[in-house]
Amino acid sequence: MLAFTFPGQGSQKPSMGSAWVDHPSFELAHLAGDILSRDIPGLLLSADETELKQTENSQIATFVLSLITLDAIERLGLEPTMVAGHSLGEYTALTATGALSFEDGVRLVGERGAAMGDAAYNQPGTMTALLGISDEDAQIACNLAEGNAWLANMNSPGQVVVSGDTQALEKVAETAKAMGAKKVVPLPVSGAFHSPFMEPARERLRKALSAVSFRDSSPEVVANVDAKPHHKANEWPLLLSAQLCSPVRWHQSLTELYHHGMRTFIEIGPGNVLTGLTKKTLQNADAPVLALSVSTPSDLENLLERLSGQNITEKNTESSSLYTMTERLVVSPGVGRFKAAEHLLEALPKLTQTTNQLIEIRAGDLIGWSGGQEIRTPFSGILHGILVLEGERLVAGQPVAWLRSTDV
Repeated sequence: MLAFTFPGQGSQKPSMGSAWVDHPSFELAHLAGDILSRDIPGLLLSADETELKQTENSQIATFVLSLITLDAIERLGLEPTMVAGHSLGEYTALTATGALSFEDGVRLVGERGAAMGDAAYNQPGTMTALLGISDEDAQIACNLAEGNAWLANMNSPGQVVVSGDTQALEKVAETAKAMGAKKVVPLPVSGAFHSPFMEPARERLRKALSAVSFRDSSPEVVANVDAKPHHKANEWPLLLSAQLCSPVRWHQSLTELYHHGMRTFIEIGPGNVLTGLTKKTLQNADAPVLALSVSTPSDLENLLERLSGQNITEKNTESSSLYTMTERLVVSPGVGRFKAAEHLLEALPKLTQTTNQLIEIRAGDLIGWSGGQEIRTPFSGILHGILVLEGERLVAGQPVAWLRSTDV
């Protein structure tokens, strides 16, 4: 039962894409750059710390690198049972599950970063981490400040981030220390995110949300706003709009994933902050939890080794989504939008929703097209799933379908 989690703004660092530059998945950076007419590869390879801290840069850079990492993981045949993303990472999660196309995800994150950056410039604010204090006591400290101070992130039991103006957060810090907080850490951010100070960005975000198409997602995504799983397309515009000015209920989201049976949590993207939060949040859970982070190609081998240690074998492959040697991936031969073969169109919605409907295919059968290039399976077997959506843009080598081969 795998949970994929995706990091938010603040996980970025200079040259964080350099390890991926020779990997086929890095093609996504060039595609994102083409969509936004921006040098996204440059942000991942050569931008300095100051440039990357700018909201409009850090968000798109983190989003794209997370999807590059995800693409590499998918090439191994791994799929999640449920997903979640921290703040910005929620957009990555939605793109990862097919609720958003890659193009729409890139455009939304680009506009979100620009809107939040402008809002922060026009309404100066900051954020402070409070360690060793409960969510409830942090809220009391904000109330006693009698100013612009709000809960922003409930990251783990005993770790809360508050947003607001500098004067109000100084009062929050004093009160929190008096209430027993072990440490108060001002954060080097450019604005008071997840607070009413972001309200000016909401109208721009709403317009951007109305301009894209959401789809029902599979698997479900646990939302920041209510820490509940969602999969209906029509729910996400409101959830994402609300998220902009609402606190991220992260440790509640992790607990929700655990209650749904998730025992292995894989953080995908730059940094390992979420891995630490997972371990702290679920350290006293009834069942053991494995938390891993993947941010470079070298982490992929460690990932497979650790998962192999969880006794994920052929006999439980379908529930774990880690494919053994009898599992085969059919990949795209080139770049272009995916069009399914006509004989698969009726089954496509059911397959993408991971139902039990199975289709027998033979080596050489047509799966569809990537642009004008045919995608044919080199294997015979039972088709278990189509991994992309009709009309989705593919890159060369991207997994399109998976099957249990009868050729072995």
